Amino acid sequence: MGHIEFLNYLPILWGLARTGSLIDLDLVRDTPENLSDALTSGQIDIGPISLMEFLGHADELVMLPDIAIGCDGPVMSCLLVSRVPLEELDGAPIGLSSHSRTSVRLAQLLLSDFVGVEPRYFVSGPEPKAMLATAPAAVLIGDAALRVAVFDAPSLGLTVHDLGQMWREWTGFPFVFAVLAARREFVEREPEIVRQVHADLLAARDLATSEMDQLCARIAQWAGFDTETLRHYYTTALDFSLGVRQQAGIAEFAARVGGARAGFPPDVRTRLLDTA
Repeated sequence: MGHIEFLNYLPILWGLARTGSLIDLDLVRDTPENLSDALTSGQIDIGPISLMEFLGHADELVMLPDIAIGCDGPVMSCLLVSRVPLEELDGAPIGLSSHSRTSVRLAQLLLSDFVGVEPRYFVSGPEPKAMLATAPAAVLIGDAALRVAVFDAPSLGLTVHDLGQMWREWTGFPFVFAVLAARREFVEREPEIVRQVHADLLAARDLATSEMDQLCARIAQWAGFDTETLRHYYTTALDFSLGVRQQAGIAEFAARVGGARAGFPPDVRTRLLDTA
């Protein structure tokens, strides 16, 4: 099973360890982009996958219900940062993180259809200073984005535009950056294992939520963020649920970006795990 090497996934790891379920799993730790490739290529059986990649491989994957990584407003760790007003980015270079295809595509959609500009994009590593060395704006994700939002934006002369908040203002929907999914052939071969892992993930999330103060205190010892920032991030910014509104948000995003270039139709059909 895949495990994202970002702070946003640590509550799941915490819960799996605390419930004892972690001992049954062979974890593969990597970036969201690499884990998405590993799941679609069959190197792992179950794991988090970027929404864009899930939609592009919807016929090969089964989405696990009731759990995802998303937001219903500001997410804090998926950002568009800029030294100039967004309206001045038409034709300007913008650095894109190489670690998340969904955040990148969301930023491009928001700039073109919500703001009304068409920048020139280039892909870069995740280091903000390097991305902004030759560009007035960049798309940041994960822990690097969280540090810029909390600490570095003023000293770098950056205005922070939260992608989750922009999407919410534009559409009224939550945004799901990654879902938990299993390979369809693995579900057909080992349905009870997949159902058990799904149940373990839900239990892990719920236990982490109930132990949030302890979790944040432990992470604060090494992550460089104080406990209050971490608690706000985990309990207010991030949304680990996948209900009716989140699924409607997924459908809205697919309708807006789907097509030949995306690799899936606007009305792409997705399949949820049958937990009965």
